[in-house]
Amino acid sequence: MLEPISIDVASLNLPALLPMAILTLGALALICVDLAVKGLNRSFLTMITVLFIILDLGAVIGYSGPTRGFFDVLLVDGIAIIAQVIILAASALFLPLSLSHRHFREFEMAEFYALFMFMIVGFQCMVVSDNLILIFIGLETSSLALYTLIAMHNRAKAFEAAIKYFTMGALAAGFYALSALIFYAMTGSVEIHQMEQALQARNFEPLVGILAGSIFMLGALGFKLSLVPSHTWTPDVYEGSSAPLAGYMSVVPKIAGFVVAMRLFEMLVYSGVVWLENILYAAVVITMTLANITALVQEDVKRMLAFSSISHAGFMMAAILIGTTQSNTALFLYWTLFMFTNLGAFTMLWIVRHRKNLWDERYQHPFTKFSGLIKIMPATATIMGIFMFALAGMPPFSVFWGKLYLISAAINSEYIYLAVIIALNSAIAVYYYMKLAVYMFLKEPVMSDARLYATNASTPLKVIVGVSVMVTVFAIVFVEPLLAILTKYVSASGF
Repeated sequence: MLEPISIDVASLNLPALLPMAILTLGALALICVDLAVKGLNRSFLTMITVLFIILDLGAVIGYSGPTRGFFDVLLVDGIAIIAQVIILAASALFLPLSLSHRHFREFEMAEFYALFMFMIVGFQCMVVSDNLILIFIGLETSSLALYTLIAMHNRAKAFEAAIKYFTMGALAAGFYALSALIFYAMTGSVEIHQMEQALQARNFEPLVGILAGSIFMLGALGFKLSLVPSHTWTPDVYEGSSAPLAGYMSVVPKIAGFVVAMRLFEMLVYSGVVWLENILYAAVVITMTLANITALVQEDVKRMLAFSSISHAGFMMAAILIGTTQSNTALFLYWTLFMFTNLGAFTMLWIVRHRKNLWDERYQHPFTKFSGLIKIMPATATIMGIFMFALAGMPPFSVFWGKLYLISAAINSEYIYLAVIIALNSAIAVYYYMKLAVYMFLKEPVMSDARLYATNASTPLKVIVGVSVMVTVFAIVFVEPLLAILTKYVSASGF
């Protein structure tokens, strides 16, 4: 007769599950309320969702229990806490963009907000674990919700974007499963820290297996991070999505992917497998350079921002390649500053969105749309210019400090050539960001009706732009204290 299995509830560390439980219950409650009460107002739906996100954020910040929990599949270390704070803060800032002046079908549906919360839970699962199975569950939960959110925009291009994203996502899921299978076959474990111990015991042999597993994992995470050559979906999906969702995709899914890459690849790079380091080095350089060169020839601002986000992802993979406490701190600093600047840039595109393509047959936001904007709407042109200068990495705006600290981390770790490549790519990026500034400030207007550029403006959107401008312009004030907090949490994680 089999003896019953006894489980000590205290050892499960259930409070570690609380942040994800809050949003899961919130999503289910919202669906139930919608079944009972039809026609819920989008302002109510948005504010209730933001409230649940804030409760989740409070649970994350207030957590003080053990690092491990729930049968040891959860890993709530400093890295996990920082990543969750960025994910939740970005979600709380991007979601109110649904409160635009014009009404859109997806923002009237409770399902949109429930899926949004399920998607955040998926991202949290990815960052609070070093268990490859739980990471995969989080990856698929977030991806499936995101595919649906894109399609809910209810435009022909949105359906095309969702199908492209789904197809590439299915391929990436296959790569991930194959990689996990290879690592499990070699180590007998799906937990990254146990995999490391097993590989060290066998002196990181066989090398062929490690390289095969790493390449498949790079292909899987490369899709989520839009690294070359897994980046081809990015511009089309951004173009087909609404501006708020495109901006959200440029920030949140990537920070979850970066944490998974950090946990796995830094463990493998530390092992001294030279070929793996060379593969990562090549992926970083090609992603940064190719994305920047392609961005130079774009005719649409949203597609240009899509390629720019690919380039920024390359910068972040450089931090993972370096693999020191300083470089990991630089990753989170860079992405926090980038989050606010990108939020502002995509909010501006959302504000100037018009329901008809008045400026171009194909594109919603061609560069010609912004011609002479300084003469039509001086404030809009100035704010958009600030965001372009910041994304280009010009001092004293926000992203400059992230790039500076990243280059410093590269030099301190003797990655001199990498630091030079980052600097050169930053110089190339200035050209295509300034292309929009040239159109806005130095060309004559194509249309002089200011109302065409403000059809979607609303008070919540103006407030979000104001917050983004303040953070972007006055970043120098809080960079140092933010750096101190990030360093403390990263150091506590043992990275």
